[in-house]
Amino acid sequence: MDRQVIATANAPAAVGPYSQAIRAGDMVFTAGQIGIDPQAKKLVDGGIEAQTRQTLTNLKHILAAAGTSMANVVKVTVYLQDIQDFQAMNQVYAEFFAAAPPARAAAQVAALPLGAAVMIETVAAIIE
Repeated sequence: MDRQVIATANAPAAVGPYSQAIRAGDMVFTAGQIGIDPQAKKLVDGGIEAQTRQTLTNLKHILAAAGTSMANVVKVTVYLQDIQDFQAMNQVYAEFFAAAPPARAAAQVAALPLGAAVMIETVAAIIE
């Protein structure tokens, strides 16, 4: 099985000993992403909705760099700073996964990097 590091300038660079994503065979595993604007290098303003939108946009770019897309995501894990933000996050999330949404887990966590409101990671298939 081939293992390939995925990196794109269209999403925030890794700031530690991890990769934006790893392609292993026909699967892509993304690192947890938060709502950082890759050009400004800071969290976007606008609360949970804006951070969720930026996070999913970052993931979209990472998956594209790996040769797949949001349509091929099979599993999502959502980490929320506050579970009360679930509904607002979910409304934005539905814009990215309108048809045949992937399996998903969501949980509240004690804290996220940079004080982010949401972190999302995905597993996607490469369908050629």
